[in-house]
Amino acid sequence: MILSLLVFLPLLGALAIALLPVRDDRAIKITAALFTAASLVISGWVFVQAYFFMWLNPGDFQPLFVERVSWIPQLNSYYYLGVDGLSLPMVILTTVIGFLSVLVSWNITLRVREYFAWLLVLETGVLGVFTSLDLLLFFLFWEVELVPMYLLISIWGSAPPLGRREYSAMKFLIYTIFGSAFMLVGVLAVLFSAGTLDMRELATVPLREAILPVSVLFWLFFIAFAIKLPMFPFHTWLPDAHTDAPTAVSVMLAGVLLKMGGYGMLRICVSMFPEAAQTYAPLLAALAAIGIVYGALVALRQTDLKRMIAYSSVSHMGYVLLGIAALGEVGLTGAVLGMFTHGTITGLLFALVGLIYDRAHTREIPRLRGLAHQMPFIATVFVVAGLASLGLPSMSGFVAELLVFLGAFPRHAVWTVIGVTGVVLAAGYILWTVERILFRQPDPHFDELRDASVLEAVPLSVLVALIMVIGVRPTLLTNVIQHGIAPIILRLG
Repeated sequence: MILSLLVFLPLLGALAIALLPVRDDRAIKITAALFTAASLVISGWVFVQAYFFMWLNPGDFQPLFVERVSWIPQLNSYYYLGVDGLSLPMVILTTVIGFLSVLVSWNITLRVREYFAWLLVLETGVLGVFTSLDLLLFFLFWEVELVPMYLLISIWGSAPPLGRREYSAMKFLIYTIFGSAFMLVGVLAVLFSAGTLDMRELATVPLREAILPVSVLFWLFFIAFAIKLPMFPFHTWLPDAHTDAPTAVSVMLAGVLLKMGGYGMLRICVSMFPEAAQTYAPLLAALAAIGIVYGALVALRQTDLKRMIAYSSVSHMGYVLLGIAALGEVGLTGAVLGMFTHGTITGLLFALVGLIYDRAHTREIPRLRGLAHQMPFIATVFVVAGLASLGLPSMSGFVAELLVFLGAFPRHAVWTVIGVTGVVLAAGYILWTVERILFRQPDPHFDELRDASVLEAVPLSVLVALIMVIGVRPTLLTNVIQHGIAPIILRLG
């Protein structure tokens, strides 16, 4: 039951926080940190065990740590959990980001009990998505994250006149529910067509078109995942949600929630409907290239630091979609690695923006200048995160983008070339932003700003270490990822 413990431990932590007899904010924060740290330790143990199993059994593509119990016999649905090379990187990413988000939230003072309880419920929902191997269970975990995200943004987000937290929270909810409606229809249609909700079984046998054409089923699922990714033109909820969300929620949103979209595309759209994926791959590559360039150009125009990073996420997640559209081993490996690296890099950038805003009380890029003089550690980490975001060699972002381009070019040469221009644009908006906020003449109003505390430096240092380690030794993840996508490659023929 190790996976059940991993998935539901944050939920148990939320219950413990809710029932904590004392009204001590510090005790609440420590409880949240302990439960998320325990999930991180368990996920690390699972990762190590699975890594060595895959290394010793390269031809065995069965999921590991499987838990399968009959759940709803009338629907032939199971409580079915398991991990493989596709889900393992996402699980470890979620537990790392979940623990660091608690540390990032250490200065929260408003309704502390409710805040940390909902943050831990959110982590359980995401972990459930990445470990579910039953379509109905997958859908239910997909929906679990809606309520905590809505409440975290609408209550603890940016209030007027600085932000529109209620508007942004509702926009996120409407977009996500819209996509979920399509997914629910797809789940029911698959059940009626195949008589099973077992995602592993569905990925090995062709679906008969008993209810809806396979191409329609592909799009029912794809729309839900495209909204979450977010893919152009379904991206407009993301900048608002990021801008008005509290710092830790932005870290969770960029770090793991967006990855649910890319993961769903690989686990369901490509694995279960390979013929439809091959048919529509050129369209997906075109949308990816448009998203890459569009997100980068709009990021160049932003004056709000958080909004600039939000649009950079639209651009960078376009690389993930381009890798998926390649439908080959190299491209798919780059897409999964890109999801992991984007989570660490962009999560780090949003954590830095939160620290800067807490001190300067503004996110306006024209007003922020010369901060390197007052905050040398934060400035150094910001430069590292920026260079990783633009794809500097020896950092994790470079490896992922290189694999995507190498995998996509033989199949979608024109769209890959257009996508490569996003790297140039990323260098433009990242370096221009770094120059403006860190290295211009210092503003006298910011002379008293303090640098990061020891507690604040911990999540920053952990994410920097992950970026550098994966950049120098990407095989730590690519070996696992290739084991996970091998069955997809076989399915694609």
